[in-house]
Amino acid sequence: MAHNRHLIWDKGSSSVDERIQQFLAGEDIRLDAVLLSYDIKASIAHVHGLARIGILTAAESDRLGQALDDLEARRASGDFVLDDRFEDGHSAIESDLIEHLGDLGKKVHTGRSRNDQIQVALRLYMKEALAGMTGPVSDAAGACLDLAEREQMTPMPGYTHLQRAVPSSVGLWMAAYAEAFIDNLHLLKMTARWIDTCPLGTAAGFGVNLPLDRDAVSEELGFARLQVNPMYAQNSRGSHEIQVLSALGQVMLTIRRLAWDLSLFTTSEFNFITLPDTMTTGSSIMPNKRNPDVVELLRTPCGVVWAALMEIQNVLALPAGYHRDLQATKPPLVRGITAALQAAAIIPDLVGNLTLDRQRMADAIDQSMYQTDRAVEAARSGIPFRDAYRSAAAATAGGEAATDSRTPAQSLEARMSPGACADLRLDVLRQRLGAPC
Repeated sequence: MAHNRHLIWDKGSSSVDERIQQFLAGEDIRLDAVLLSYDIKASIAHVHGLARIGILTAAESDRLGQALDDLEARRASGDFVLDDRFEDGHSAIESDLIEHLGDLGKKVHTGRSRNDQIQVALRLYMKEALAGMTGPVSDAAGACLDLAEREQMTPMPGYTHLQRAVPSSVGLWMAAYAEAFIDNLHLLKMTARWIDTCPLGTAAGFGVNLPLDRDAVSEELGFARLQVNPMYAQNSRGSHEIQVLSALGQVMLTIRRLAWDLSLFTTSEFNFITLPDTMTTGSSIMPNKRNPDVVELLRTPCGVVWAALMEIQNVLALPAGYHRDLQATKPPLVRGITAALQAAAIIPDLVGNLTLDRQRMADAIDQSMYQTDRAVEAARSGIPFRDAYRSAAAATAGGEAATDSRTPAQSLEARMSPGACADLRLDVLRQRLGAPC
């Protein structure tokens, strides 16, 4: 079966079965639509680099640069759409340049391969994705800190094993998520620095016999440094994606745990919290229902991201150098990044608009939950802790715990260890949130 696609590797004499071509291309057209703007940006920098070493004249560089700018404008407006005319985004760029510039368009691929072309586009995409995550994660940490400050000593039950354990506070609960998001934020920033390296100019993994101005091209594209070794540039494909997804996965773990808390605490059995109306939906059959669909769906992106990471890890059972298998790392990467960005964007507004039922939370604290306080107090007076523990346990079993007259507020005020309810150190967390890492 003949084909009418633009294949940049076609030597002019081969005929490719369309069924085979569809198998080879896979999801490239759909995925490269996400990456095309990065590919165009890198192509512009590559053209400038070729001009600096005399492969292109200044006039040729200007014409190619203008044509690439025009292509980006048409892509952004929807006038240019990737479709089955092209094998992938790379062939689409070259085909468009040839269509508008003739033989000059054929010069754009000098000194590069599709291997480093996709690598640099993916690297730019991942850098932007990590930068796009830092805002929502920082805002999520700030929203949790704000709620912790407003409700520092608002009592609520503390749970282990989903069983009531000791009196806790909304301040402690929210400060826990604030610190988690702060650590997540630092991991995102460290990951962004780790992948901030430019593979363009390494071609298929062996370099080229041209004095490419890789340093200036890397600087133009905003990278912090070169990925020096051409073979390592190929070998790093997938490993950088794994690190990005791992960092995003940590954010999703935090979000999933928070979503689970909110799912539980909004049930009638707890009824500690009411979600904003914009975060709930109605039942199609039961008019009395408001369903916490948003927080339930916030539990799912974690699985998407970690599954994507595992998918890429399984692809990377390869020897050194480029292999077509690496094409299969794109779908899970895009899928994982998309899911993570969507989920993180919801959290600041969700946390900032929760309604608390303070009385319901306080009423859920019973006298038996003060027995840890009783044991620690006895230990402070000199009784060995294990003896104090057994004495408190016996008091609970014998019903004496029911006579404990302390209040939740007294229990929280006595919890003075650094980070605990009476010493949340929210100022320290605020400082960490704003500190560079």
